[in-house]
This record gives sequence, C-alpha cells and structure tokens, in this order.
Amino acid sequence: MRIARFATSDSEPSFGVVHGEPGAEEVFAIKGDPFYQQLVPTGVRHPLEDVRLLAPIIPRSKVVGVGRNYADHAAELGNELPPSPLLFFKPNTAVIGPTDPVLMPEFSDEISYEAELAVVIGKICKDVTPDRVKDVIFGYTCGNDVTARDIQRTDNQWARAKGFDTSCPLGPWIETDLDPENLRITGALDGDVVQDGSTADMIFGVTDLVVHASQAFTLLPGDVILTGTPAGVGTIRENQRFEVEIEGIGALSNLFLRR
Repeated sequence: MRIARFATSDSEPSFGVVHGEPGAEEVFAIKGDPFYQQLVPTGVRHPLEDVRLLAPIIPRSKVVGVGRNYADHAAELGNELPPSPLLFFKPNTAVIGPTDPVLMPEFSDEISYEAELAVVIGKICKDVTPDRVKDVIFGYTCGNDVTARDIQRTDNQWARAKGFDTSCPLGPWIETDLDPENLRITGALDGDVVQDGSTADMIFGVTDLVVHASQAFTLLPGDVILTGTPAGVGTIRENQRFEVEIEGIGALSNLFLRR
C-alpha cells in the first residue's frame, strides 16, 4: 500500500492511499493520521497529477542517519568501514517533499547528493529485538541525505553538514508492503545515472539498524532511519535536479537552488 501526504489548491495537507498504474494513479483521501488510527476513506479521490505531493511524513522527533553503510561509498571517500552502525541526527526541520527545492546554504560551496532507502517507524519502541523489527516498521520511502561536504570535513561533528534546512528530501510516498533486503537504488543527476546499487550491499541491514538505533534511544511513530548510500556520490550545482529511485517504491526528484 502506498500512503501519501498531499494538498490541493483548496485543502489543507492530508493523507491518502495511492492506487493505479503509472500515468493513471489516483489518491484516495483518508481521515486523520494513519500512524495513529485505522485507514478510513473519506470518499474523496483526486487524480495524482491534480495534487501536490508533500513529504510523506514529518518526523515527530528525529531522522536517524547512518554513515558509511556501503563499502564502496566508504572507499570512494577514503574512509574505513565502521565496526558498528555510525549514527547521526538530522532535525525534522530538514525534511522536505518531492516537489520542494533543496536550498543550498551560503556557508557551503560543496553540496553532495546521497540516494538512500528510508525506513519509517510505525510504533513507539525501545530495545527492539530482531524478531520484532517488522512489527515496528510502518513502511519505506526514498530519501536524499544532502550533505555539505566541505563543512563535514572541517566541523568536528556533522550537525551543520547534514542537518541544515531542506537537507532531507523524502517521498514520494510510503510503501508499506516491501521486502527491503535486495532493492535496486539509483540516483540520477539531470537525468544521468550516477549512483546504482542495491540494498543487499548494505554493511548493516534494516534489521540491524533498527535494533542498534533502538538500543540508544526510543523510536517514535513517524521517525525515519536513513540507511546509507551506495557509491557515486558527487557534488551538485544550482539549478541541477537530482532524482532518487528505489525499486518497489518510486522516484523522488528535487531541484537544487541557492538561497
């Protein structure tokens, strides 16, 4: 099931279920928040092209990033592989949707894209055991862990480099029925594929990441875990567009602009 968050010209943001084949999709509006109540249709539906897709979730508390989780990406940046998942935070103010521009901050001259599978948590949980991981996941979406690479090198931690406003595009929707273990993930810069990998190549898989993160802090419904990026990361310039596409989910495309 594809759960979207959307708005129309005469409505407030709301959730809906996306049905149909590409080119003929419709959004069926639902009542309330699917993270806290059952799906109840309102009877209203819209052609997908008539709505504006928003970030499918604005995390209640946090986005948990995972660094160097693909061996080829760690190698291309000259980094050693971490012995355990390398975690960092992005604030929820970094999150934008598939139609929003990434606003490149003035303090950085080297902005990078990072195509990633994003895990969306569905239940409050702590110290999750491997056999319970599937029970606490709501679904999956595409993410772009936008990074100010020069700031990452010069700061002693990654808060500015990875947490600035608009640095976490998510979308286009949340796919709730998906096996994340072997999905093709690509990133295209102005239509040219520059990243092409598989979630099977992650050093630590989704189960490992949820277990590890939940040992450190309580995960809340709507929290997001970004699972790392394959090789091919590079810089992006103003007025270029980057598209993340993940098998079984869809595509997330954002234009990059300067403030």
